[in-house]
Amino acid sequence: MHFSLPSMRRSRHPLARALSLLLGVALIGLLLVFGLVVAGVLMVGGMVLLAWRYWTNGRKLAPGSTPRAHQPEVLEGEFVVLHHHRPVAH
Repeated sequence: MHFSLPSMRRSRHPLARALSLLLGVALIGLLLVFGLVVAGVLMVGGMVLLAWRYWTNGRKLAPGSTPRAHQPEVLEGEFVVLHHHRPVAH
């Protein structure tokens, strides 16, 4: 099966070249503006979400109650001291 596509030769007419250039620049500009709008909406939405979480988590404490003191996280477990001079047999 053989597909035959028309040849993609550039137009020789200066007006057609100028119009195709303007159309390409307008399309790139439109995509750029669309991308910036989407990025702005995502940034504003993320800031609203963070503010909402901060506001709702701050209201969970009852009035007059004091928050607990920060307890450091402790990793418990067993360890074995390895000496470099002797091989280890487990």
